[in-house]
Amino acid sequence: MEDKVKFVNKSSYRVKVLKSLKDEVKMPKEIAEDSGILPNHISNVLRQLKEKDIVECLNPEVRKGRLYRLSETGLDVLDKLD
Repeated sequence: MEDKVKFVNKSSYRVKVLKSLKDEVKMPKEIAEDSGILPNHISNVLRQLKEKDIVECLNPEVRKGRLYRLSETGLDVLDKLD
């Protein structure tokens, strides 16, 4: 768990995405608007977080309108930030 917290803390973008997803399910566009990160960076950040099981995609079969939320691990990581 500690390594995942460090992984997230290494990037302000990852921290912002986690905070944006806090208690909600959102599309990448909404995450970009909330966090002030350009949409083309959001997909990279989400991919990195998904690889570490910090976020999960609820509808991976669709190309547009994918929905993301924090996994249980992601919620634990968010609690340990700051």
